[in-house]
Amino acid sequence: MAASQAPAKELQLDPKYDHYDYPTTAPTPQNGHPGHTTPEQDAQVYQLRSMLESEGYTKDLDTLTLLRFLRARKFNVELAKQMFTDFQKWRETYAGVGVEELVRTFDYTEKPKVFEYYPQYYHKTDKDGRPVYIEKLGKVDLTALGKITSQERMIQNLVCEYEKMADPRLPACSRKAGYLLETSCTITDLKGVGISTATSVYGYLQAISAISQNYYPERLGKLYVINAPWGFSAVFSVVKRFLDPVTVNKIHILGSGYQKELLAQVPAENLPKEFGGTCQCEGGCELSDAGPWRDPQWARTPKWAKKEEKVEQTEAAAPPAPQQPAPIAANGSEPAAAAVPPHAHVMS
Repeated sequence: MAASQAPAKELQLDPKYDHYDYPTTAPTPQNGHPGHTTPEQDAQVYQLRSMLESEGYTKDLDTLTLLRFLRARKFNVELAKQMFTDFQKWRETYAGVGVEELVRTFDYTEKPKVFEYYPQYYHKTDKDGRPVYIEKLGKVDLTALGKITSQERMIQNLVCEYEKMADPRLPACSRKAGYLLETSCTITDLKGVGISTATSVYGYLQAISAISQNYYPERLGKLYVINAPWGFSAVFSVVKRFLDPVTVNKIHILGSGYQKELLAQVPAENLPKEFGGTCQCEGGCELSDAGPWRDPQWARTPKWAKKEEKVEQTEAAAPPAPQQPAPIAANGSEPAAAAVPPHAHVMS
């Protein structure tokens, strides 16, 4: 990403909530982004945090998170507060255990089979250092998927991947790039998508779109829709009139001749060969989860995994208990790990 010509300022850190171990300044001078805020916007962060604290909220009050919610609501503090409180209420109750517990314990054992009908995965980075997320909608077969998994588990997996994008993926990418990265580069392949496919997946896409917009704001950096069928661009030209211009500028609708524009954003060595790149990961790019988040030089243990570490430390200090055999998952596999599983990669 090109370096900003305008001087960036240091992010105003809150000693109680801001404990970042990665860069906190955005590389380009975008209004309201870290390092490029006005004094009024800094005051609005403080105001929003104070309002939330007064209502008893203590989680996710760090400056980067609050800035994302404020940007999503055009720095209207009251609207950002409502969005944030809805987000926290959802996190506490989602899936009956809450988001933090879900991401620690969710075991998507059916993923390889799901990918036969709905490939969706993170794979390396674009030229700006963002994680690249790829999904192929043309192979979606909900009838076949219904025999393998449920829509509920597919959505729960999506939520876990949103959490893993926030930590450890984006922090690892930021460390490697040397500047703050808060968004992904998404490639959506529509090859093979017809009216019947679009109709069958509409409910699922509507559900995940609502989660993305309501609970994970300001996470889209660029979106490339490739192999868009005839007429798709015309439809989008109508729809985009109702979208925020900032969002519209992130979206690129491309037909079958997409390679040149896509390769201008994603290095060939990072793009799977099927999309015009040169990458051929051993075992397949779809299940590799390759990226800086897998490199010990840039990766750190995600914060959501640390609760389990504390439990382990407490147990280590206690008198030894009689040994019990380790529990085996229902499918006979190893128990689910707290860290990012070797093949973790779904929607951004």
